[in-house]
Amino acid sequence: MTIRFDDNGLLPAIVQDARTKEVLTLAYMNEESLEKTKETGETWFYSRSRQELWHKGATSGNTQQVVSITADCDQDALVVSVLPNGPACHTGARSCFNETVVENDKVASVEAITRLEQVIKTRFVEKPEGAYTTYLFEKGVDKIGKKIGEEATEVVIAAKNNDAEELSMEAADLIYHLMVMLENQKVPFANVLEILEQRASK
Repeated sequence: MTIRFDDNGLLPAIVQDARTKEVLTLAYMNEESLEKTKETGETWFYSRSRQELWHKGATSGNTQQVVSITADCDQDALVVSVLPNGPACHTGARSCFNETVVENDKVASVEAITRLEQVIKTRFVEKPEGAYTTYLFEKGVDKIGKKIGEEATEVVIAAKNNDAEELSMEAADLIYHLMVMLENQKVPFANVLEILEQRASK
């Protein structure tokens, strides 16, 4: 395969979280930065403003371990799948893509899982008074486990009643409580997604 760089010797590189599939940033690579990325297993880019190579995380520590690099059909753009070691954005945000331009609120987004996970993580750290998630964390694994059992039973009942709306709501409650348990046990939701990805590929 021959990678095609533009007249300036660059091509766009879309960086994506290998586990969640979230787009983290859009950067540019030249031939040298691409080779360094391959050699080191971490992302290197070319800064168009500074006109120099830069190693992501060299100063911040927020490096990106490369899982795979995929070219598009024209071989003039790349998707770099990574395991991020911290935020991708210079602002401290996980992703550089945070400003919604258009959103169809009739179509649910898988990104809701990522947003919910972040809310749960924040609740665990800050434990705001009066929040239901705070209450669950304070009560611990036994209470969370009990709620998971209750919600699982509600899912079965809704299914037996052939109630699609109720089933959707109860399934959402079950997933939420499962995510609270995962955070309580410090198990990243990405671990679950990784296992599902493995099963999907079989």
